[in-house]
Amino acid sequence: MVEKIAKQPGGPDHPPDEPLLWPFAAARLAMDACFWWVERGRAEQDESRLAWTTPNSIALELATMRLRDCSRTRSGQPVLVCAPYALHRALIADFAPGHSVVGSLRDGGIDRIYLTDWRSATPDMRYLSIDSYLADLNVAIDEIGAPVDLVGLCQGGWLSLLYAARFPAKVRRLVLAGAPVDLSVDSSLCRLTRNAPEMVYDQLVARGGGNVSGEEMLRLWSKAPDRDDIAAALQKELSDEEGAALLARFDRWNAEALDLPGKYYLETVNRIFRENQIAAGSFTALGRTVDLRAVKVPVFLLAGLDDDVVPAVQALATAGLLGTPPAFIAAASEPSNHLGLFMGAHTHAHAWPRIAEWLRDDLSGVLARGA
Repeated sequence: MVEKIAKQPGGPDHPPDEPLLWPFAAARLAMDACFWWVERGRAEQDESRLAWTTPNSIALELATMRLRDCSRTRSGQPVLVCAPYALHRALIADFAPGHSVVGSLRDGGIDRIYLTDWRSATPDMRYLSIDSYLADLNVAIDEIGAPVDLVGLCQGGWLSLLYAARFPAKVRRLVLAGAPVDLSVDSSLCRLTRNAPEMVYDQLVARGGGNVSGEEMLRLWSKAPDRDDIAAALQKELSDEEGAALLARFDRWNAEALDLPGKYYLETVNRIFRENQIAAGSFTALGRTVDLRAVKVPVFLLAGLDDDVVPAVQALATAGLLGTPPAFIAAASEPSNHLGLFMGAHTHAHAWPRIAEWLRDDLSGVLARGA
């Protein structure tokens, strides 16, 4: 059984210590950091100090992201991995050999792969909204050539789902890995987010000069993950030389936090996590109310049985919101915590090869039977 990452007591005074939980961290930050000040105007740390695992080039420079091209060929069905924009860099999708979503898809026969490498927010980005990120995602997909296969990780999952519902003709297949969508499915994290007064989130953004400081989030919110936590996330013993290198790399990755635009952050906290607008069918994206029943493409849902961030029942509940017929929905539940879905050696040995095969599979027979 995989240990749960950074176990802490639950409750309002002890939110779980999960690095991707920036919406839920705000309440504690606002209470614990009443007088901190963030010096703004620093140069954007736009590039990671860590090398990418998979060779890539920059296909497009946009306000919100660098579109990275990890392809081996110019032909074939394109896959776009939508990384989470939630405190950490997109290297979560390409962490290390045997721990890389991009690498596992390539090993599984996917030759055209792109990745959203989200930028850290600078002061002039503070008014960027969810619409800004959807618009740039649309530009990236037009550059790649629609229709694409979208692979959404965690909060990149709900962004991918919104995109697929807003532009259904531009998505061929959709993978949602550990994606929070229906926040009515009960969890301690949902309760924590909704029970905190809205003003604490506003104050957090105000103290950050209009953005949310990733560095301050890491420093003030919780303890750094220890060796056991990292071993659980990577699903690997770290006692040998290779393990020591992975441990050092994880520590460096974890320390490279992204700042988030204040408007985007508040919209995500309020419209998605507190009001559950995506699942309720009331979310407006780029001028149009999004109906998830407009998503009729084949969908693959990946859930972690030990995931405290997006419990498996929540990750799999998305199936009931879509217009995709049940015959076209595949699902896998892995013995994994949240980070292990993207970085874990076991998950990459079992779930991601299956996802790659599913993306390559000719579903025409299944589609014909479903029709």
